[in-house]
Amino acid sequence: MHVEIWSDIACPWCYVGKRRFEAALKRFEHRDRVTVTWRSFELDPTAPPERAGTGAEHLAEKYGTSLAEALEMQQRMTRTAAADGLEFRFDRLRTGSTFDAHRVLHLAHAHNLQGALKERLMRAYLTQGELMGDHGTLRRLATEVGLPEAEVVDVLAGDRYAEAVREDERTAASFGAHAVPFFVADRAVAASGAHPADSLLELLERGWEAKPRVPVVAGGEACASGGC
Repeated sequence: MHVEIWSDIACPWCYVGKRRFEAALKRFEHRDRVTVTWRSFELDPTAPPERAGTGAEHLAEKYGTSLAEALEMQQRMTRTAAADGLEFRFDRLRTGSTFDAHRVLHLAHAHNLQGALKERLMRAYLTQGELMGDHGTLRRLATEVGLPEAEVVDVLAGDRYAEAVREDERTAASFGAHAVPFFVADRAVAASGAHPADSLLELLERGWEAKPRVPVVAGGEACASGGC
């Protein structure tokens, strides 16, 4: 069974959803016959390489709240992540474009290292305060997980995989996916949001039955276009 997961590195709910999916997959009877592909989704396709201001300031602007309310939102998200074994450090956050990071993830897919790089990039962004729009950072993180440095440099120097990123985003739109994470099992059943592991296990079980359509199970926590 092929599971495709649309997500953005800059999406905290996507990292939580990743952990919950991994927990569900461990419990899935046919887990050894599941392949996972990470699909591209940008919360803010217009973002510059690095956005001025703090993550909390951007959050307050996006939702029209006070800075204090935005900081409380981040604290709640930090507590939620901790319950799933993740450490979020919003005080270190450096926001900006994730487009080139998604292009490098496509390169990683070609080398069967996509899962490793996805994990490394999310930890770098949400825990370590690394900037995803910086080519030197992306080169270092990609080579850490085993990608050939020369190929990473070549991708970042041009527009290789740019169309693949856009195609992922067009496919998400065709499914009606406007928030991430978005899980699709065998193009048969889908779930939008960082559902609990039990719900994602149900998704896997329903996908195994190979339904011919893509009904969306709504209601999980997610990051919508424009930020989170």
